[in-house]
Amino acid sequence: MKMIPILSLSLLLQVFFACHTPHKGSIMTVNGPISPEEMGLTLHHEHVLVDFIGADSVEPPRYNRQTALEVILPYIKQVRDNGVQTFVECTPRYLGRDVPLLRQLADSTGLHFITNTGYYGAMDNKFIPAEVKMMTAEEMARLWIDEAENGIEGTNSYPGFIKIAVERKPLSDFHRTLARAAALTHKATGLTIMSHTGPSTGAFQQLEILKKEGVAPNAFIWTHAHNEKDSMKHVQAALMGTWVAFDAFRGGEKQTTEFVHFILNMKQHNCLHRLLLSHDAGWFDPTQPDGRNYAPHTALFDQLIPALKEAGITPDELNLILVKNPAEALTIRKRFIKK
Repeated sequence: MKMIPILSLSLLLQVFFACHTPHKGSIMTVNGPISPEEMGLTLHHEHVLVDFIGADSVEPPRYNRQTALEVILPYIKQVRDNGVQTFVECTPRYLGRDVPLLRQLADSTGLHFITNTGYYGAMDNKFIPAEVKMMTAEEMARLWIDEAENGIEGTNSYPGFIKIAVERKPLSDFHRTLARAAALTHKATGLTIMSHTGPSTGAFQQLEILKKEGVAPNAFIWTHAHNEKDSMKHVQAALMGTWVAFDAFRGGEKQTTEFVHFILNMKQHNCLHRLLLSHDAGWFDPTQPDGRNYAPHTALFDQLIPALKEAGITPDELNLILVKNPAEALTIRKRFIKK
């Protein structure tokens, strides 16, 4: 009798999902899919709420959702008043992801809100449950794929991207597992990978892991790339096809000068089509329910955009960076390395 070979879980995942990309070609918001053209002006990396207590204590939520809504809502209305149409909320599970809150904010403002699947491994894995640290990449990916296929925790909302986070140093074994799980999830779902990274060492190591899985660089957003001070590393990643994100702009003369320098360097090397900009602001803290620590999502409009215009960045280039690029980056589709 001829024996049938046993397939690895990784291969089974690839085979099972090979012909099915949920919501292919669309953008997934907490209220359902929209077309990329509907995104409009987009802040691709923001937070409305983050709870730093740790994975062992973060669920159920430690705050009153109505209280949080009342604090956060005026800031989101400011975002809308600046012309923003889509708000990408990057808080992952076990760090305060709250889909019902995001749906309330979306319904109250008319903005599109996008949430995520994935895990945050930075800060010594404080936001990773103990059982997850023991998982293989295949086991982790299976959980993220389930959210993409069946919705997030019974909310009938689906993730619009994969969010992971690694330390600002060479990847640990566990963070390599996170990156590989993200690659497997992308291959199954077409969701873009957004990785909190920082300096280039970890970014290029993650890109190498994706390459081994056959995932193209344009499926990857190098988050906090501004923490890499060698601006030619930004260019190198962009020329590979990677999305390069300068996304913790809070304002001030020093940071404005640095961001303008980085962006002009990208322009000089014809890489603006791979650039993303955002604030990484917000951060309602359950330990401060009066919201006194909340950082507005407006510094781009008040400081950076005027400085960029003065430096010669054109309206068409700003439209590319803030409208076209986020739509291209977050459109759900499988991106493989061409052979």
